[in-house]
Amino acid sequence: MAAANINVNKQTVLQLLTSGQEVSFVIPEYQRPYSWSDDEICTLFDDIWGFSIDRTQPDGAKSYFLGCVVSYTERGERQIIDGQQRITSLFLLLRAVFSMLENEETKSDKVTHFIGQIIPALWKRDEMTGKEDRSQMLLRSEVVSDSGNELLRKILETGEADPNATDNYSRNFNKFIELYSEKSKNSPNQIFEFILALLNYTILLPIDADDQETALTIFNTLNNRGLPLSDADIFKSYIYKHLDEAGKKVFIEKWKKLETNSTKVSESIQSLFYYHMFYIRAKENDVKTTTPGVRKYYLEKGKNRLSVEVIDALAESLHLWEVVNGRDSIESESWSQNMDIRKILDCLSSYSNEYWKYPVSIFYMQYKDREDFEELFLKFLRKLYVMLLTRFLEQPTISAVKGDILKLNAQIINTYHPDFTAGFTEKKTDDEYELQAEKTRTDNLLIKPNRKVERMLLKLLAYQEEKQEDLLPVYWEIEHIFPQTWDTRYYNLDVEEANDKLEHLGNKLPLEKKQNGSASNNYFDKKKKCYIESKIAICNKLGNSSLNEWNLDNIVHNDERICALLKDLFKQWIADYEPAESTAVKVPIPTEEDLAMMKILREKGLIP
Repeated sequence: MAAANINVNKQTVLQLLTSGQEVSFVIPEYQRPYSWSDDEICTLFDDIWGFSIDRTQPDGAKSYFLGCVVSYTERGERQIIDGQQRITSLFLLLRAVFSMLENEETKSDKVTHFIGQIIPALWKRDEMTGKEDRSQMLLRSEVVSDSGNELLRKILETGEADPNATDNYSRNFNKFIELYSEKSKNSPNQIFEFILALLNYTILLPIDADDQETALTIFNTLNNRGLPLSDADIFKSYIYKHLDEAGKKVFIEKWKKLETNSTKVSESIQSLFYYHMFYIRAKENDVKTTTPGVRKYYLEKGKNRLSVEVIDALAESLHLWEVVNGRDSIESESWSQNMDIRKILDCLSSYSNEYWKYPVSIFYMQYKDREDFEELFLKFLRKLYVMLLTRFLEQPTISAVKGDILKLNAQIINTYHPDFTAGFTEKKTDDEYELQAEKTRTDNLLIKPNRKVERMLLKLLAYQEEKQEDLLPVYWEIEHIFPQTWDTRYYNLDVEEANDKLEHLGNKLPLEKKQNGSASNNYFDKKKKCYIESKIAICNKLGNSSLNEWNLDNIVHNDERICALLKDLFKQWIADYEPAESTAVKVPIPTEEDLAMMKILREKGLIP
């Protein structure tokens, strides 16, 4: 049997994608559907943005490695075996960048140059004229179970996606447009450095085989042997090789235990390293909004942050996630049995992104050994809930809260009573018209909140019922009390008004999946039995009420009740958080000179 031919050649994003002019890219039918979400998209964009800034510094990195791509060529097409998520996302990102450049009113030399570079990375070009054919994309998906294939084709061809679409292709394309627009507005000069870094200094390692069997063997070998290694695997290897034989044995046992325990509560060691990175950054008063890659951060030249002690810190931090994710209590930590704390943590876990996790884990690690931790933690979590919710209702993007979270993280290190830059406030004015307008605006945000925080609010409302002693079930669905589909012969309603009010918070409940299935689109008098059988107190209460009918008026009244309840609750939590003047012990933020001196003292063993 002839030896298989394998071609491995490091390439920039531009080099790799333009190679599609000769051999286009295909996602084979047996691959899983495209699944990258906001988190991966934002990470990709932010990492390249951060690299574009770093690249221009005297000692900055000169390239950014994005990973391997395993493929084989068949019938003149490159079949992607591994790396389809990255490749697809890069095509969507380039199409978004191209759309923004093409829409520039004034085509500067930079704009014209980058447009010319991107065109052959997206579409086939006529050999004679050099003109692109936008109906001939260089990427095609054949994934059988992916209904969005046609959407992908249309996005790459037209540069447009439905803003309300829920498929990953449309959402991620729109997210790239949003991220680019934000950066372009705030950093108009840096945006061109970003495009340059993306096209010409972001590196991939394509591994091209001459048949499917060889490509699959390479893929399986890479994954089975841990290549390319995850950041956590690299950190494990790095720490291990710097230990003596006795230390290695102890370390491996610690790692195995950490791996087992983290898996039990659906947290990866990779995630724990990530949370811990923010803890270290907070200690170093690092509030830069550019989030470094985890690997780069821990192995940064001259600032090695890896040691066996890090594993002990990760094991400690895991206790928090055993309570949040695993819903366990920890015998040695009384706070973990406090139902008020567990309830607010459960509410926070429904926040739209992971930025809530960083201040929570930092606060926990910094103050968990205090005698009054339980009281401090509850007040902090409630204030954090109000701040995060308020910010997201006002501006539902990651960027709206990112900077504030990083500042908050640094403050937590210095005081258990950090200042929050945002909270639930209503505009104070002597003008009656303005006052009413502000009240209406605030009420509307609460009555019909962004869907990404809807579950967060429904959980909170459910926990306000006195009889709700336990946590809500892990799996529940949003129940519409007045059904989404109604008989127009029975209810003579304005369709537009009804459809609007049906999506109000006042028409919704958290309900177990089984009960929700039984309730279906029945009317209230028939649904009450399902509510009575529910173990969720707020549902049970409504089921046992004297009401026999639920209509639009009931929704309006419930909206009013919810608004009043939430605003009173938020104001109370804010008031509870504000301490007497003498309770907050604040430590000055150390200067760079202070930090340098502390480092010397630690090296000499004079301070811990």
